[in-house]
Parts: sequence; C-alpha cells; structure tokens
Amino acid sequence: MSVLVIAEHDNASIKGATLNTVTAAAACGGEVHVLVAGQNAGSAAAAAAQIAGVAKVLHADGDSLAHGLAENVAAQVVAIASGYSHIFVPATAGGKNVAPRVAALLNVGQISEIIKVVSSDTFERPIYAGNAIATVQSADAIKVATVRATGFDAAPASGGSAAVELIAAVVDSGKSQHLGSEIAKLDRPELTAAKIIVSGGRAMGSSEKFNAVLTPLADKLGAALGASRAAVDAGYAPNDWQVGQTGKIVAPQLYVACGISGAIQHLAGMKDSKVIVAINKDPEAPIFSVADYGLEADLFLAVPEWVSAQ
Repeated sequence: MSVLVIAEHDNASIKGATLNTVTAAAACGGEVHVLVAGQNAGSAAAAAAQIAGVAKVLHADGDSLAHGLAENVAAQVVAIASGYSHIFVPATAGGKNVAPRVAALLNVGQISEIIKVVSSDTFERPIYAGNAIATVQSADAIKVATVRATGFDAAPASGGSAAVELIAAVVDSGKSQHLGSEIAKLDRPELTAAKIIVSGGRAMGSSEKFNAVLTPLADKLGAALGASRAAVDAGYAPNDWQVGQTGKIVAPQLYVACGISGAIQHLAGMKDSKVIVAINKDPEAPIFSVADYGLEADLFLAVPEWVSAQ
C-alpha cells in the first residue's frame, strides 16, 4: 500500500501545506510518494525529496503543467493512480480544484478536509462549521481525500533522501488556458503560514480604525493581519484576510481576536490555534468560550496600551 501526495508548489519550492499532507499520508501506513507536476520544477522536486518520510518523488515536467491548471494536473494524477491505495491533496484553493476532478475520473468518492487518520480506510472530518466531527469509512479501491493542514503537524522539510523519478507529462487537455496572474505582494507573513495572527471584527468600525489600531500591534508581534467575515463584508479589510468557514482556516501559535464576537463560522477557521487571546467589551461574546485569555475591555483603549507596553 502506497500513498500519493500531490505537492503544492511554485515550480521552485514546496508550499507548507504539502508538509502537513505528508504527515497525514504517513499515518495510513506504507510508502509515501510525492508528485511534483510543473514546468522547470526541478528545484521543487529536489525540495520534496528532502521531506522526512517521503520514499519517492515523481517529477512530471512539461508545458501543460506550467501553471497548475486543474484539468491537466488531474489527468497527470490519474495517469499514475493505479499504483496507489490513497491519493492525498492539500485542502487549499488549488487542491480543492484538483481533487474532485481526480475522484470523478477514477469514479470514486472524495473525502473532504480530513483532520485525522483513524485507519487506512477511516478518517475524521469536521461538519456543521466544525461543531461536529464525522467519522467516514471508504470502501473505494483508491481513497481520494483533501487534507486540512491544521489537523496535522508539518513533516520536517529536511532530513529525507528520496529518489526523484522523472515521468512523462500529460498532453494539454485544451479545456482551459492560463491568461495571467496577479501575485499579491505581502509585507508581513502569509495568513495560513503565520505563527501569530491579529484579527479584527465588525467592532473596528472602519478600515481607517482597523489599520490604525491593529497594524501597530501586528508590527510589534511580527504578525499577519486577519479579519472576520463581518469586517470584510463591511469593507474594513480585504477579502484575502478573511478567517473562517468561508475564508481561510488557520492554526497559528497565537491568535489575537479584537472586536470579534465569535460566530461559529469564524470559530471554525481559528479554534485550533494554540493560544487564543480575545479582546471584547461584551462579556457574553462567544469568542470568550474558546479563548485561553480573555480581556473584557474597549479594544480602542486596550490595544494601544498593549502596543505601548511592548
């Protein structure tokens, strides 16, 4: 029994979610192989070979795989799928684009966002915005699953010595084409990879107040900035800062929630954080039920005071 992990990469390096997916794959037993599908992605394949616990790296390199178009990557996976009992994909935007196509082409079910491997055919996944955990057993010959990174520790990025095998790239399906990319330039850590996150909610009142109050704290802590859906919908923060069920799922070492009430949709995206600090003037705010440290105070007074005390 071997498990195939579909690597998330930028043709030069491996993305962090791949490391968590390798850990999930290892829990199934058997060898863990990693597919690096891209163009001129030799550096990414070499990085994948260094991941602890990886037995083999399959490197498919070609024009059709240059931009990670889901139709072509899925076809690449299906071309080698017969040799595997499991196919695991990170539950990222890219992974969620590829995995359903792979499952459909293989005529098997997809298991979404697993957070625990119970056995080789049984997995746990959150449902109802994380308020319940479903145990799912699959009878499919090949188990296709997306892996929620926050549910597993990252495998060490070094220490491995896997062999890299070059395989033939699939031809372009012609079903889609890459027209261009707009790459966001970040001055602070990327949200899903940050060790510290400072988030604001509807109580921030405006984008000006959001930035004036929370940016100094984030700068002091070396943190990423996040926001609740209410804050994003109100225009206080950009969409890619949204944390929650319909935003990004995060699990930093420290999560600071400022003026966030704690709706279940938001809690679903951050309750796995190692330490949660909540600042809210409403003593009945649901966020306090998951917070390790709660401060009942006016955030517009408390946060600047915290910054000045650093």
